[in-house]
Formats: sequence, C-alpha cells, structure tokens
Amino acid sequence: MKMKKRLYIYLIVALFAISACDFNSVEHNELPNYSEQAIDGELFVKFSPEVDDILQSIKSTEEGPATRSGILSVDEILNIIGAYQLERVFPYNAQREEVTRKSELHLWYLVRFDKSHKPEDVAKKLSQLGEVSMVDYNRGLKRASTAKAIPLPVEALNRAKSAQAYASNFNDPLLKDQWNLINNAPFEGKSVVGADVQIEEAWKLNTGDPSIIVAVLDEGIDVNHPDLKDNMWQNEGEIYGSTEDNDNNGYIGDRHGYNFIADCGVISADDVYDTGHGTHVAGVIAAVNNNGIGVSSVAGGNGNQSGVKIMSCQIFSGNLAGTVLAEVQAIKYAADNGAVILQCSWGYISGSANPFEWGPQYSTDEEWKSSNPIEVAALDYFVNNAGSPNGVINGGIAIFASGNESAPSASYPAAYPEFVSVAATAADYTPATYTNYGPGTTISAPGGDQDYYYEYGEGFSRGAVGCILSTVPTNVSESGYAFFEGTSMACPHVSGIVALALSYANQLRKQFTPDEIKSILYETATPIDSYFEGTKLTYKYVTDLGDNTALQMKLDDFKGKMGAGQINATAMLQAIENGGVEMKFPNIYLGVGEQKVAYPSAFFVDGDNYTYTVEVENTTVATASVEGNKLIFNGLQVGSTQAKVVSSGNKSMDFVITVRDNASDNGWL
Repeated sequence: MKMKKRLYIYLIVALFAISACDFNSVEHNELPNYSEQAIDGELFVKFSPEVDDILQSIKSTEEGPATRSGILSVDEILNIIGAYQLERVFPYNAQREEVTRKSELHLWYLVRFDKSHKPEDVAKKLSQLGEVSMVDYNRGLKRASTAKAIPLPVEALNRAKSAQAYASNFNDPLLKDQWNLINNAPFEGKSVVGADVQIEEAWKLNTGDPSIIVAVLDEGIDVNHPDLKDNMWQNEGEIYGSTEDNDNNGYIGDRHGYNFIADCGVISADDVYDTGHGTHVAGVIAAVNNNGIGVSSVAGGNGNQSGVKIMSCQIFSGNLAGTVLAEVQAIKYAADNGAVILQCSWGYISGSANPFEWGPQYSTDEEWKSSNPIEVAALDYFVNNAGSPNGVINGGIAIFASGNESAPSASYPAAYPEFVSVAATAADYTPATYTNYGPGTTISAPGGDQDYYYEYGEGFSRGAVGCILSTVPTNVSESGYAFFEGTSMACPHVSGIVALALSYANQLRKQFTPDEIKSILYETATPIDSYFEGTKLTYKYVTDLGDNTALQMKLDDFKGKMGAGQINATAMLQAIENGGVEMKFPNIYLGVGEQKVAYPSAFFVDGDNYTYTVEVENTTVATASVEGNKLIFNGLQVGSTQAKVVSSGNKSMDFVITVRDNASDNGWL
C-alpha cells in the first residue's frame, strides 16, 4: 500500500514538472506582501502534507546541507535559482515531533539560493506549484527601543549599599530607587504615591517559583550577572560546551537557552555594540531578590532559590538585527523547553507612525496574518502548545511591547488580539512621552520617561531620573546596573507579574488556561484615565528648535486608549485565589516493560510536607511503588487499570494507568 502511495505521488510530481516552466498558466497560492526588508537569497517554503513522505529523504551529510527536495517540480526551480541549502526551519526534536507534526511546522523549510534571483520572483514561482502550500520571506526585525542605557555609577551603588534598605521588604540596596516597584512619589509634582505595579502586598503571597519559565526574546542575557545567575534557566540534559546535542532537542550546548543569531548555545551579551537591553529586561522580571547585591525584581524570589527562571532566547546581537528565522525558531524552542511566557520587547513600526520610517505596516489583523504566515504559525504553536495539560497552565502567553513611536495604535505583532500588548507610563500614571496607545493596546506598566523628568536631572546624567533601573552587563555599565526607558521596560513588568501569578497558582495547585490568566490580568488592572487631564510638558531634544524645548501632550487624547489600566500585582494574585480548577494527578501512560516516575507533591497543596501511598487495582497490568518523594510505575501487560494516590494529609486523587506496546511520553505513537 505504501509503495502504491509513493508511486502515485511521484506521478503527480511528474505531471507538475511538465508544466513547471509555464508559471503564468497555473493559479498560484496567495503571496505575502513583499517587504523591502526581505533578505536576499532566502525564502521560507511550506510544503503540502501530500509530499511529506518524500521530504523525509532530505538530510544533511558530512559534505554539507541538503540542496534538493526529491520533488521533481520543486527541484527544477531549485536548480534554476542555484539553491545551495534546503533544511527544516524547526530542527527535529524527538520528544516534541508528534506535536510539531500535528501543528504542521515540520513542513516549513528554509531555502537559500543565489542572490542574483529576487526573492519575490522565486516566491511567485514556488507558490505556483501544487506541492507548495505557502511561502514567506525572511526579513529583519526591529528592536522596540533604540534608547541607550544610562549607567549607574559604581559610587552610587556603593552609597546605596551603605544606606538603610527598606526594612519591610528585601535587603536589595537599590530597591529604594525603583519607583516602578514601590513609588513613594520621589519626583515632586510629577509622581503619585502608589503609581507602581502594586507589588508589596503581592510579595506577601508569593515571590516566585522556579517551575515557571519566562523566555526572553531579546539581546543575549548576561547569564553570569551576580544578580541574575541564580535565576537563569538551566537545561539539565545539556552539557555546557558540548559539541553534541546531549538531550536530543535539536540544539547543541543550550544550557541557558540558545543564541539564534550565531546558531550556538553560547549566549553573548558583551559585543561592543550590545546595549544591555536583554539583561535589563531579565532583571525587571527576575533579578534575585533579598540577596543584598543590587536591585529587586517582580518575581525574583526571596533569596532562597525561589525565583522564576529566565530562558535566554537571543535574537539580537550587537549591531546584527534579528531575523524572522531567529524569531520563529526561538518561539518554538521556548515552547518545547518549558517556557510558558514569551517576553518580546521588539516588533515592527506601527502603521500609524511616520510612513517614511522603516518597517512593515499593517492596518488589520488579517493583513498581518496573511503577510507573515510562518511567524503566525510559530506564535500559534506557543500559545497552543506551551505549558502542560497537567501543569499550572495549559498553553502559553505571549507578551509584547506596544512600540515607541508615539503612534495612536500598537505595532504588530503586539496589536494582534491573541497577545498582550503593553503601553508605558510615567511615575504619575500619565502616558510616557514615546508610548504607542489606542487600538491593539491591552494594558499599561511603568516604562520611564526621561523627557518628562529632564528638569529633575540636574547633577545627573539625562535619563538617570524617572527611568527604570535594572541589571546590565558590566561592559555597558561598570556597576552592572543602568537606567532604560521604553515600552521595552514596561513589557517585562507584565511578564514578571504574570509569572508571579502563575507561581501563586502553582502554590495553590490550581490550573488555568491562557485566556483565563489574560482575563484576570485585565480585570484587576488599576484604572488610570482619571489622571489624564490637561497637558503634560516634556523636554524633548528637537534639532530644529534647540535642546530642551518644551513640548505639550494633550492627556485627554489618551483616555480609554491605554488598555485596561496599569497592571496590579496584588489584585491579580488575589484573583488567582478564586479562579482556575484544582490540579489533578495525571493519568500514566507507559509501554510494556517500561518504567516511569511521577512526583505527587506537585499536585497536592503543601505537597512537599506529605508522604504518599499508591494503590493499583489490577497489578497484572501495572505495579506502583513509593520511593522517597516519587512514585515508580512499571508496565507489565497491555491494558488499563484504575489507581489512587493518597497523601498523609488525608487527600486522595484517582487516575488511570494505561499500558500499550508503543507508548511514548505523549501517549502513543
């Protein structure tokens, strides 16, 4: 039967090959809009499922990558364009191949070809083939912030270490300078007590959980920063510096994440052109709290290895711009390796911004989706396949900066309704001078505003007042800390608080869907429209008018356009208490002769404080035993049986053990 199918496919292929040169005679698939940022000599191709078995023959060798598909009509074009590389966009991952194929991401291939052929011409030719269902361009991305870091002097850090820290919170010496976390109105006339993320009371409920992983798609993170290293995600299955893929996830050496620019496991943060942006973002989310070193963070724990984990997915490096290829690989990598939150402080120029500036500009969601099919596919994969059916969240949450063009609409991908889009505010709840707002914006958070607080900068570097203080590499600031502004800084506040909410949900052993978490995020936000009255003076450098020219923002223009309001950590965690469903001990799937281990403490409130017993109804199908804090299951024969796990806290959960000949980690093949 399989031979007949293969023969049939080849006959079809041959028929297409006969007319392959007559491109005008065939109705082609819809093409994405061509972008001037399309990279020459590169194209994404999604093949039709009907030729999947032929594609299995595409393999790289010691001599180099594959160059042809085995599909006659396709290869005719690849010959014409001088294709020298053809490989899967998303590397094979044995543990995730089943869900990858279900999402059809395995059908996406990258073609590299002679740059003398225009990408749009090649795209048109390939799209006319029946064996090709979709094409897309690889192009450059744009950082959401072009601002430079304002270093914190070493002497300022030393002064902070010798001063009295906040007695009621953590002993981090720079916490008192982080108005974004605890706002005591330090800027007279331009700050409001409590115009922060409402974190103090939230910290009394939870400070973070290492099981919650946030993937930071950005510049590389300084993984050895003393205020970050204990909260960096570690891939325990990978040997750092190894030349082999130790855990068979498709990536070599990915101990703390992956460098998708250099295509290696070594995260870089010290390029001469690096800004420290990724490290700064990571510090807002999960700098280690209560370690007496530097800053505090939203979800960095309490100093006892309790913070959320940061995964560095590097898509920018120095003056090298990220590409869609790096982006989509990073997104899937994050989902496949345990991240449940996607932190994205990058995007495109808003369509409502200056039309003469660079960037794809989209007026509708459908236009964005049709113009960026591989990006949409990767983001959909994360939203639908991150997390775990048995964990705290079944799916993932993508959080984007809305953009810094002062445009009356969020930029894409942030503007897409499936994602969280974050606008930026100052220390008095007013919109930051630069922030995008309006349609597509879903929530606000502190982002800093150096133009607004310029008059307070006497004796300081511009930007050292009123902006966001966080971690940076020492090649950016000798102290390891610096100020930044932007929706790039607002965005990680939201990522951190969502991570904190999931940490609290895990503490309560509750499960949520991504939509439920987003609803709670918006419903618990602090209303801020009442602060949008009159005008806001900013002191922006304007070349034609001279430095420090006062400009006016009409605050009324922002009413109803800054999303649901400013994020409120305490209210969100309190809402977690009343939402979700109780976690259930998962059903166990295993093969005949296979052994599996499960940890019941992960599914009972205060589970670490209990001991457990397990009962199996039919021990001819499977057996179970207790060894310390784990349950060990053994598959004996094909079949299924009821089972029960009982805690010493007098709570129990029923589940099913199923044994099959071909069981896998995801059920069975």
